Amino acid sequence: MSTLSKRIKSIPESATLAMAAKAREMKENGVEVISLSLGEPDFKTPKHIQKGAMDAIQSENYFAYPPVNGYPDLRKAISAKFQQDNGLSYAPDQIVVSNGAKQSIANVFMAILNPGDEVIVLTPYWVSYSAMILLAEGTPVFVRGTIENDFKATADQIKEAITDKTKALIFSSPCNPTGSVFTKTELEAIAEVLKDRRDITVISDEIYELINFGAKHESIGTIADMIDRTVTVNGFSKGFAMTGWRVGYIGAPAWIAKAANKMQGQYTSGNCSIAQRAALTALTGPMEPTHEMAEAYESRRALVYDLLKEIPGFEVNMPQGAFYFFPNVKYYLGKVNKGVKINTVNDLCMYLLEDAHVSLVTGEAFGDPECLRLSYAASESDLKLAIAKVKESLAKLI
Repeated sequence: MSTLSKRIKSIPESATLAMAAKAREMKENGVEVISLSLGEPDFKTPKHIQKGAMDAIQSENYFAYPPVNGYPDLRKAISAKFQQDNGLSYAPDQIVVSNGAKQSIANVFMAILNPGDEVIVLTPYWVSYSAMILLAEGTPVFVRGTIENDFKATADQIKEAITDKTKALIFSSPCNPTGSVFTKTELEAIAEVLKDRRDITVISDEIYELINFGAKHESIGTIADMIDRTVTVNGFSKGFAMTGWRVGYIGAPAWIAKAANKMQGQYTSGNCSIAQRAALTALTGPMEPTHEMAEAYESRRALVYDLLKEIPGFEVNMPQGAFYFFPNVKYYLGKVNKGVKINTVNDLCMYLLEDAHVSLVTGEAFGDPECLRLSYAASESDLKLAIAKVKESLAKLI
């Protein structure tokens, strides 16, 4: 009998997608579930971006296979965006447009990792980083930040984790799942640690760049001597509410961009032609809808922070970006309700799904087994109701 590969057996199912699937199943069975598990904006794609796609369809010029690395005018616009918004110098031939930032990152790992190469992963991390590294036959090395430092690992911790096998370092800022944002000073300290290891590639995931409530967004690639070994990842899902359009991209050293293009050419070829035209419209069109979304998220952040602080046992910090809270909930481990014992945060999330009908995600999937992730990309009314239900269910645990 045929069997599955060791490769696919080595990775878990995406926890965020798994929890979303359970919530959908309950909804299909008539249970009213409030889902705060997926990192998906609850806004519609702005009208002018929709029109860009419709214009592309009606022009009849975009039905053929697009270039593997993206249309030249889109890559030129991305190159200009990097320069103008981030101070990053990536030429258009250093840009690769992919089927979401997830594929962008997977391309890079597949292109640079050999069996046994180590990748330092700043933890908490986005759920798919470790699985992607394992699929590329690399070894993830987790460097954990704590809530006391807003979940940001320090340069000293990174220095201690570096070995002769270290090939890359990956992190996100603003961070999924914590909402933490690295400052210029913190990034400079990391760059200083790496100054004598030019063989280490830095992968900076900046997909939440436009949802930033603090100081100016900073990119590690702007620091002296870093651009030639930094891959900057971005896309359109979060800042432009274009999750389903699946458009992500990298700016990278030319040798990595060429390799990522080669990898993508064998796996999927180019991103959807119409989605690319919508993405070009997003980059070159008005930014007011994006700013309005960010303002709404900031308002919700304040609301949710106050509500979560009222829940006994929740240790909460104030995130500076993205649209997540990542409270420490170890207080509830070991507690019981009606014979159901909460041994892990995964148990707690399943309990809250079944008792409160609120969908959350265990922090274990993000590298922190004492936390859970709550997305506030939902209406204020849903957020208020969901947190009230969570508080009520937690009060039953003894």
